[in-house]
Amino acid sequence: MSAVEHSIPTPDVARRVFGDQVDRAEGYADFLIEHGAVRGVIGPREIDRLWERHILNSAVLSELVADGVRVIDVGSGGGFPGVPLAIARPDVEMVLLDPMARRIDWLHDVVDRLDLSNVTVVRGRAEEKSTRKQVGTAEVVTARAVAPLGKLARWCLPLVRRDGELLALKGDSAAAEIERDARQIGSADGVDPVVMRCGEGVLDHPTTVVRIRKGARADQSQGQLRRKRH
Repeated sequence: MSAVEHSIPTPDVARRVFGDQVDRAEGYADFLIEHGAVRGVIGPREIDRLWERHILNSAVLSELVADGVRVIDVGSGGGFPGVPLAIARPDVEMVLLDPMARRIDWLHDVVDRLDLSNVTVVRGRAEEKSTRKQVGTAEVVTARAVAPLGKLARWCLPLVRRDGELLALKGDSAAAEIERDARQIGSADGVDPVVMRCGEGVLDHPTTVVRIRKGARADQSQGQLRRKRH
């Protein structure tokens, strides 16, 4: 075992969040501490707040994810929120999507090291048709620190199945982003955007999430057109 492993103590709350998967979560933390900064997937200043700001912050998203669904994590980067979510919820089918080769290599190494049988890694950009054809759709699409909300909706909602949802991890400006980007969200077939908190009563700083549901505007428009013809 490397001397750097477990140089940051595992917080007690990790056992509550990850349950019997906490050993995998610790393995992910170890790998990030040992190799993450060197491989450019996390800043060296983030190591000291790795659990709270990154791993647990991502894992509590599981509160909003139904049992057994398919999830596409757009712009996974170092693995957030997709890897912690996949660890906490081995019942979900997780796709980690990122355009950068070195990040894809990192994600493959993480999946192999942690033996995450419920995870697939795909290189591509969510906004490209070829990628959308390759990865298909999912009940849930997640994203963290990828783009402003309007652009994110345009990129991600085509990957969301009808009546599914986009879960975007955001900061304190989440409500303002919804108001600012309302038109873009609507034009991307997004409906009912709402700010939610995950990890309340569990984390000192709960995770802020914007949930946007995939609407049925296209279906409604086609129905209206058919009615007019009759």
